[in-house]
Amino acid sequence: MTVPRILTDDTTLDVDRSDTDYEAWLTEAIRAVDADAVRSADTHLLKFPLPIGWGIDLYLKDESTHPTGSLKHRLARSLFLYGLVNGWIRPGLPVIEASSGSTAVSEAYFARLIGVPFIAVVPRTTSAEKTRLIEFAGGRIHYVDEPGAVYAESARLAAETGGHFMDQFTYAERATDWRGNNNVADSIFRQMKAERHPIPAWVVTTAGTGGTSATIGRYVRYPRRGTRVCVADPENSCFFEGWRTDDPAVHCATPSRIEGIGRGRMEPSFQPGVIDRMMKVPDAASIAAIHELQQRTGWQAGGSTGTGLWAALRIVAQMRAAGERGSVLTLLCDGGERYADRYYSPDWLSEQNIDPAPYRAMIQELLDC
Repeated sequence: MTVPRILTDDTTLDVDRSDTDYEAWLTEAIRAVDADAVRSADTHLLKFPLPIGWGIDLYLKDESTHPTGSLKHRLARSLFLYGLVNGWIRPGLPVIEASSGSTAVSEAYFARLIGVPFIAVVPRTTSAEKTRLIEFAGGRIHYVDEPGAVYAESARLAAETGGHFMDQFTYAERATDWRGNNNVADSIFRQMKAERHPIPAWVVTTAGTGGTSATIGRYVRYPRRGTRVCVADPENSCFFEGWRTDDPAVHCATPSRIEGIGRGRMEPSFQPGVIDRMMKVPDAASIAAIHELQQRTGWQAGGSTGTGLWAALRIVAQMRAAGERGSVLTLLCDGGERYADRYYSPDWLSEQNIDPAPYRAMIQELLDC
């Protein structure tokens, strides 16, 4: 056979970087991450007890039932798939994340699933229970003394090791397919179909990266559902002020006491334009809400759940005062057992000068009148 001249032409630059061993590893890694989603049942949609005559229903989407115990399981799965298909995660090299806990727990799980090392860069103030869970899932802890140093230290470790800095605070809003594909918003609306008010008037979320509010906000706008999105922000966080003033440069020097949410800077994944409303929630109100949640339902949740629940209850109260009917939904982000030494500890609350009692009284006044 005559060799075509196009194959012998030496003026064409041609570099082939394909690696069959890597492609085989990548195929298996993606399969393993996808299989986790198929293997896991959807999370429960719980109904908070309100008087039926109000015509208002309040729900909590219980994300604590994921294999790694929090809403961040969905984010970690999306971030790993995003990193894999982009060629950023490579066999044998570490994945590194800046995290206060729950994201790192979930990412450690997925790293072990595909057989790569995982390093969590966390502030020293992170709860001992969360660091234990990260290590139990196969991760290694790398502490920093200054919470704001987690970003630069993660990037430094990635450069030093040849690994990949996952950077949830940049990629959370783009790694998730907001149009569907069983994201949290898609799951919520499928589960609400049989309820008496199937289209929520409000979905209340909180913000750590901003990825969840971005996903839900985009999802409800795309088919013009009419649902509005409220983000509840704790003390010592800049998201509320940055959203209110439309200033991406705002900062907050004091770290949030509500783990997993609240940031000292406006994170790249936080998308103000998809948010209809924000509330600044006192930390004592967040703690009061989870204590009252446990008292009335037996469900024990983390502090971020309390932040969202307080905001949801305010919306319920406003709807009732206005004679409106409908449904409100918020997230049960993770379980309270991770915070036994904090939000459920009288000693810790006293040390932090947090008194939930006045806010519990407000909740009781609303629910028991």
